[in-house]
Amino acid sequence: MELRTLRYFVAVAEELHFGRAAARLHMSQPPLSRAIRQLEADLGTPLFHRSPSGVSLTPAGSSLLSEARMLLQQAEQLRARVAAAAGAATLTVGILGDSTDPDVSRLAAAYRRRHPNVDVRIREADLTDPTCGLRAGLVDVALTRGPFDEAGLRVQVLRSDPVGAVLRADDPLAGHDRLKLADLADRRWFQFPAGTDPHWQSYWNGGEPRQGPIVRAVQECLQSVLWNGTVGLAPLTHHNPGKELVTIPIDDFPPSPLVVAWSVTTPLIQSFAQTARSTYRP
Repeated sequence: MELRTLRYFVAVAEELHFGRAAARLHMSQPPLSRAIRQLEADLGTPLFHRSPSGVSLTPAGSSLLSEARMLLQQAEQLRARVAAAAGAATLTVGILGDSTDPDVSRLAAAYRRRHPNVDVRIREADLTDPTCGLRAGLVDVALTRGPFDEAGLRVQVLRSDPVGAVLRADDPLAGHDRLKLADLADRRWFQFPAGTDPHWQSYWNGGEPRQGPIVRAVQECLQSVLWNGTVGLAPLTHHNPGKELVTIPIDDFPPSPLVVAWSVTTPLIQSFAQTARSTYRP
C-alpha cells in the first residue's frame, strides 16, 4: 500500500466526490478511480458506497480514513526528522499566485534568520487550488487565502483584507467611490473550473450563482475584465491593476482572509506558522 494511494483515498473520503477529489489532487478522474478500485481489491473490501446520488464511506472506509490520516502524518514527520538528521532539511511552501504582497519579503527574511540552513522551496499555485497543493501532498505549508474546505487542515488567519471590484476604466461603475454587491448583480463574473473548492468559488462569486468566463490565474481574470468587461474581484491590498483598470471597494463584501495552512505539524512548519503570525500586520 503506497502513501500516494492513501493520499488519494483521503481526498475522496473528505470530498465524497471523485471529480472534486481529482481536481484537488490535480489529476484526472479515471486514474484516481482506478487507484481506489485497486486499493479496495488489495484490502478485499469496498471502501465507498457508490450510487447515482453520490459517494459515502463504508464502515471499512471510515476505519481506514482515521488510520490513513495518522499514517500520512507519521510519514511526514519521519521525512522531516530524517532530512534534519542528514543536514538537508527542506520546507516546501505553497503560495497563491494572486499578489506581490510586500509582507512575503518580510516573512522570508524572518524565517531565514531563524533557519539559515533550511532549503525553502516555493510552489506557486493558480486560483483553482486555494490550498496550493497542500491536500495533494505537494507542499508542507501554504500561505494562501480563504475560505476553503478546512477538513483535516490547521488554518490560522494572519490578516483580513477588504475586497473591491476590478472594472475597466470606461465602465459606467468605474466613477463610483464605493459599490454594493447589488450594483454588480446583472454583470458577468469570472468562474473557476468544475471541481474547484465550492467554498472558494462561492466566496469569489459573492455568495450567489453567477455566469461568466472560466479563469485559472490572476492575469486571466484581469484580461477578461479588459477584453470582455467581466467583473473581477481583488483584495484592496493588491497593487494597482494598471491605467486601463480600476478597483472600487465593495462595502458589503466580506473581507478576504490571508491564512497560513498545514496538515501535519513538524518543528519547521510550526516555526513557519509562528513566524508568519509575528510578521504579518493585523
